[in-house]
Amino acid sequence: MTSILTITLNPTVDLSITAEHVEPDRKLRCSRPDEDPGGGGINVSRAITVLGGHSTAFVALGGPTGDKVMHLLAEQGIGLYPFPAPAETRQSLTVTDASTGEQYRFVMPGPTWSTGDVKKALDRIARAAPENGIVVLSGSQPPGAPDDFPARLSSRIARTRARFFLDTSGRALHNLLYSGAKPADVLRMDDIEAEELAGRQLPHRSDSADFAQSLVLRGIAKAVIVARGGDGNVLATATERWVAEAAPVPVVSKVGAGDSFVGAFTLALARGLALPEALQWGAAAASAAVMTPATDLCEMREVRRLLPACPVSAL
Repeated sequence: MTSILTITLNPTVDLSITAEHVEPDRKLRCSRPDEDPGGGGINVSRAITVLGGHSTAFVALGGPTGDKVMHLLAEQGIGLYPFPAPAETRQSLTVTDASTGEQYRFVMPGPTWSTGDVKKALDRIARAAPENGIVVLSGSQPPGAPDDFPARLSSRIARTRARFFLDTSGRALHNLLYSGAKPADVLRMDDIEAEELAGRQLPHRSDSADFAQSLVLRGIAKAVIVARGGDGNVLATATERWVAEAAPVPVVSKVGAGDSFVGAFTLALARGLALPEALQWGAAAASAAVMTPATDLCEMREVRRLLPACPVSAL
């Protein structure tokens, strides 16, 4: 199988609790917290492990919370390439209101990086990137990281001939339109991010496919995926467009669905499957993930069960 390296610059310890009812100005008695290592790349590695694959997680860690992330990753059997973060690793909190099922997510910013921190990270990742493998950059960038970090990383790992998969948002995503760089083999975003990037609404699958294909034709990526939630996942290349249906399942928590998609999609390609098959695996993993509580990801048994419910068709 092709080697996989995931990258998490801004990891977290995800704390998940449940309160009987969330309301202001009173003490809320909560359940004992569940703890998971979090951050986009870490979650991608967790999903890959759940699905029977293996990856190495490049993670920036600092302080006692960073030690906790390292311990939690070891418990889950995930290979770790640690990088010293400039300060304490952050925490995030998900609170579920038991009376309504609504979730409240409190996400802290993480330590601020200097120019020197960025240079050191790029140097380390360039050494860690597997020859002819897959490198996945997923999740938020820490404060201080430049908007063009994905483009810089793509340039640094080019010598390895590794494929570069990118799942980012915000200013780093918008920078791709104007940087002139060609950073990604595969670029993924959700429907809200796609509409923000397009500057218009994308109400139909065909609209998402048109926009995704326009990004490919501009040279931003070889393939672009737009996740439309319950309306499926659209993938476009320069010449082809597909949609994978989302399985009709009860939604318990949407946390981790995107990372489960990326993990399953990446693993499928690493195992030699074609893009449409990888898209189907990703859709099944995302559908399985929304059935699990809090920060839990997909489960292998459910992903396999849901595969037939996520057929892929041409657009």
